[in-house]
Amino acid sequence: MSLSEHEQSAALSTGAVARLLGVAPTTVRSWDQRYGLGPDAHTGGKHRRWTATDIARLEQMCALTMAGVPPAEAARIAREGRSSDRAATHAPARPGLARRRSRTGLQIGDVRRECKGLARASLRLDATSVDDLLTTAIAGYGLVTAWQEVIVPTLQAVGRKWESSGERYVEVEHLLSWHVAGALRRSSPPIPAGQAAATTLLACVPGEIHTLPLEALAAALAERGLPVRMFGPAMPAEALVEAVRRTGPAAIGLWAQSRTTASRPLAQYVAAMEWGVRGARRHPLVLTLGPGWAGQTLPGLPRPSGLAEALAVLETAIADDAQRPVTR
Repeated sequence: MSLSEHEQSAALSTGAVARLLGVAPTTVRSWDQRYGLGPDAHTGGKHRRWTATDIARLEQMCALTMAGVPPAEAARIAREGRSSDRAATHAPARPGLARRRSRTGLQIGDVRRECKGLARASLRLDATSVDDLLTTAIAGYGLVTAWQEVIVPTLQAVGRKWESSGERYVEVEHLLSWHVAGALRRSSPPIPAGQAAATTLLACVPGEIHTLPLEALAAALAERGLPVRMFGPAMPAEALVEAVRRTGPAAIGLWAQSRTTASRPLAQYVAAMEWGVRGARRHPLVLTLGPGWAGQTLPGLPRPSGLAEALAVLETAIADDAQRPVTR
């Protein structure tokens, strides 16, 4: 049987199917070659196309292997079209796990297909696939879109699952966060020679350990060739002030995840710092970043709502600062 032109346009490539399932493309090809789980229909070209029916069979294969069913047996069940609920009894030593699979899956909602694949790979603690999916998303969509439309929805789904399951799945959150941080750093090009002096300083306020959103901003700035110094979690107030004094940045981003860590006096003090000769004094633009600053109105200190907005504010501030004469 061959696919019609309409069916071919609606079918997915092997790479797209792998991203949806949260596995490596080589895994999909292996299941095809080793277990006969390839597409039912054929196309005229060399590249295989997978329909919704084909993908449903692979999804069952994923669910069964996660439940502990041996791959060969899982493939046989998937080819025969038996339900995951009935097949759960084939899981060794842990009967019923596949039956509970639908209640342990992350609730992601209407998002990009890559989110579901990333969530599935995270649940399996499949570090290789998580890395591949993150790298592919960033390369395909660009860092900002990948962060906002793939990474953040998946992180939020993991967080919701952790909160609603009695603090289970902490290992999933840790693995995903670690690999997101690695992918962000890999996507950041090195600062070109001669541009070592950073124009932006990023740090978490004292007591704040959540860095991923700030790491995304640092990577986005680097992607645009804008030098940045990233100081990471829980920057002591004295160290922050000293770093600002030593580097004279055009802009500073202070991240606070919680209202208990957001320090209005610290943000105002840093924003008031000045340097340069009399008559041409300069001071940094301070951005209050993160949900911890919600409800705190600080005149002159922007509070961007997300990565794209923060990036736009910083690009403008850096451009404005570059027009001023150097007076340090």
